[in-house]
Amino acid sequence: MLQGKIAIVTGSTSGIGLGIATALAAEGCDIMLNGFGDPAAIAALAKKLGDDNKVRVAYSPADMSKPADIRDMVAMAVEQLGGVDILVNNAGIQHVAPVVDFPEGRWDAVIAINLSAAFHGAKAALPHMTRKGWGRIINIASAHGLVASGEKAAYVTAKHGLVGLTKVIAIETANAGVTCNAICPGWVLTDLVKKQIEARAAAQGIPYQQAHDDLLREKQPMLQYTTPEKIGALAVFLCGEAASTMTGAALSIDGGWVAQ
Repeated sequence: MLQGKIAIVTGSTSGIGLGIATALAAEGCDIMLNGFGDPAAIAALAKKLGDDNKVRVAYSPADMSKPADIRDMVAMAVEQLGGVDILVNNAGIQHVAPVVDFPEGRWDAVIAINLSAAFHGAKAALPHMTRKGWGRIINIASAHGLVASGEKAAYVTAKHGLVGLTKVIAIETANAGVTCNAICPGWVLTDLVKKQIEARAAAQGIPYQQAHDDLLREKQPMLQYTTPEKIGALAVFLCGEAASTMTGAALSIDGGWVAQ
C-alpha cells in the first residue's frame, strides 16, 4: 500500500517509534531511523528491519533538541533515500515534579524535544511533500495532549501544544495533498513502562500483575495496555487512502482514559 514511500520516524530505535517504523517498513516504506543507543545495536536493528521487509533503512543520530540537527536529518533522508513522504514526530522525554520544584532546564528540554522538534521537522519536510502533492505528518501526542495530570507541567504543556500544532498544519495543507494528525496514546507497554511496573511491585511488595493493573486503574477504565504494534497499525491507517480526508484530528488510543 505504501510501497516506495519514504518515512522519517523520530525516536525510533526503541519503544513506540520502533513499533511505528516496523509497521511502515512492513507496508513497503523506506525508513529513516533516529534515536540514541549503541551504534552497533542500531546498525544491527537497521539491517534487520531492511532485510526483513526488503526496504532501505538509513539512520540519523540527530539530537531533537537542536533545530540544525533536525534540518540535517530531513536533508539526509532526501539525499540517501530520495525524499520524505511521511514524517512521524515521536521523540519525547519526561520529567515529573511539582511546578514550584520543576527545574527550568528540564522544562526547556521537554518543550524542545516534545514540541519544538515537531515544528522544526514539519517546517523542513513540508516543502518536499507539497512539491509532490502527497504527504503525511503524524504527531505522537498523548492522552496528556487532551487532559492533564499533576506534576507533569512540561509534558502536558508540550503535548497540548503538539495537538494545536497538528491542527494548524492540517489547515495550512488542507488542499496540498498533505494530512496531519495526532495519535494520543494512554499507557503503552514499552520496556520503559515494564521497568516502572517492576519498580512499583518491588517498592510496594506486591505481585507484578497487581502493580501492572494498579498502574492502569489510576487512569484507564480498560485494564489493558496499548502496544507499539497497535500504534504502528494506526499510523499505517493514517497514511493510507482510507484516511485521506482525515486531518487535524487527535485520535485517542487510550483504553477510555479521556472518555471519563
